[in-house]
Amino acid sequence: MEVAEDFTDLIRSVNSGVLINGQWQDGEGAFSVLDKYTLQPLLEVSRAGREQVARAVSVAKEAVDRGAPSPRERAAILRKAAELMDKYRPNFQAVMMAEGGFTIHDIQAEFARAKVTLELSAEEAVRMTGSMVPFQASPGAEKKIGFTIRVPIGVVAAITPFNAPLNTVLHKVAPAFAAGNSVVLKPSALTPLTSALLARILLEAGMPPAFLAVVQGSGDDVGTWLLEEQDVAFYTFTGSTRVGRIIQQAAGIRRSQMELGSIASTIVCADADLDQAIPKIANAAFRKAGQVCTSIQRLYVHESLKDELIERLARQVETMPAGNPRHEETRVGPMISERAAQQAESWIAEAIDAGARLVRGGERKGAVVQPAILTDVPNPCSIWKQEVFSPMVSVRPFSTFDEVVRSANDTPYGLAAGLFTNNHAHIMEAVRSLRFGTVHVNETSSARCDVMPFGGVKDSGFGKEGPGYAALEMTEERLIVFNQ
Repeated sequence: MEVAEDFTDLIRSVNSGVLINGQWQDGEGAFSVLDKYTLQPLLEVSRAGREQVARAVSVAKEAVDRGAPSPRERAAILRKAAELMDKYRPNFQAVMMAEGGFTIHDIQAEFARAKVTLELSAEEAVRMTGSMVPFQASPGAEKKIGFTIRVPIGVVAAITPFNAPLNTVLHKVAPAFAAGNSVVLKPSALTPLTSALLARILLEAGMPPAFLAVVQGSGDDVGTWLLEEQDVAFYTFTGSTRVGRIIQQAAGIRRSQMELGSIASTIVCADADLDQAIPKIANAAFRKAGQVCTSIQRLYVHESLKDELIERLARQVETMPAGNPRHEETRVGPMISERAAQQAESWIAEAIDAGARLVRGGERKGAVVQPAILTDVPNPCSIWKQEVFSPMVSVRPFSTFDEVVRSANDTPYGLAAGLFTNNHAHIMEAVRSLRFGTVHVNETSSARCDVMPFGGVKDSGFGKEGPGYAALEMTEERLIVFNQ
C-alpha cells in the first residue's frame, strides 16, 4: 500500500470489500458511504454475504487452532503497525475527515491515542502470565505444586462504532491479537473505510492473514450473521444498550465485553477552579460533535457559581466554530448523519417548549449542529433522561452534595462521571456513592487514558477495555497441578 496523493485514488484504494485470509474480495451487494459534511456519496462499499461471514469465522478458527505466533513475534507486529501509522497519517486524516466528519483536532487526538494503544498491546503480548496457587494452605495438599497459565480464548468478533473508527477498533483488535486470538472485525457501516485502511496496515506489519478478517455491512444483516456463528468465542462490542442486549442474548454462555449507552455527568462544586474546569468542560461536551459515550450531557454546578459558569462556558464555546471539518479553524464538525442532527434539533425544541432556556447554539445546517448550552431543563425532557449523543449540554444548579449525587445516579447508566473540587469530604463521598465505572476528580467525565481500565456498570455494560485488561478478558485461565 502507498500513501495516496490524490483523494479520489485514496478512496478507491480503501474500497476493499471483504477481507478473508489476506485476500480482499467483493461481497454480495453494496452500501453507500457519505461524506458527513457535504452529505454526498463517497463510494459504494461491498457488503459481506452470509457465506463470507461463515468463511471468515471458519478461517479464523482454523488459525487460532493451529496456534498464534509467539508472544515476542506478536509484540513485534503490533509495534511495527504503530510505526507504520505515521507513514499513513495523511491517508487516515483524509478518510476520517470524509467518512466521519471529524475535525483535524479530533483526528490528531485519536491518531495519537491509536499509536499508544498499539504500543500498550505489544507490551501485553510479552508479559501475560498466570499465577502460583498456594496449595500448601490446604491440608493434605502440601506436596502439590500448581500454577495458572493464560491461553487464547479463540475467535474474537469485534463489532465497533462510528465515533472512534480507529482507536476503538484497535482497543479490540490489538489486545485480542496480543493474547493470541484471531479477530473477525465488523466495523460500523457509517465509517467502514478507516477500518479497511487499518487492516491493510496490520497485514503490512506482518499480522498472519488468517488472524484478521473484515466483514463490512450493517448490524441487521452482517452483525446478525456473526451472532449465529458458534465458533465465535468472544464478542467485544461498543454501541447502544439495545443492541448490546441482543448480542448478549445470542452469545449465551460465551463471553463478551460490552461498552454501551451513557448519560455522563460532571459536577462542579463551589470551590472548583473554573479556569481549569471551563476549557475541559467545553472540549468534553462538544468534541466529535458530542458523539462520545462520555460526552458531558448533565453538567451540575453549585448554585453559587451557576451564572459565572454559564457565562464563561458560553464565551469558551464561541472559540469553537462548528462547520466544515476540512477548515483548520473548525472545532466541531458535523454529526454522523443529517437524521441524527435533525433529532438533536427536535430535542432542543422539545426542551424549550417545556420551559428550558437555550443559552446559546442549537442551530442546524445540514448535519452540523451548533454547540448548545441549555439550562432549566425539566426532568421529563429527552435531553435530560435519554442519551443524546449530540453537541449539547444541560446545566443544572445544586445546593447540597448529597442532592447532586442522587441526581447523577438517577439514570439507567453508569459509565463515567467527573468532579471538580478540592473538598476531601466531597471527593470521598463521590468515590463511595457515584455509581459509575469511572469517577474522575478534577476532570470531566470524558477524560480517558488508553492504559486505564474502561467500562461501565448498570445499562452501560460490563467488562473492561484498556489493552492490559481487555487482553486478560480475551483469554482463558488454565490451572496446572503437579502431584508428587
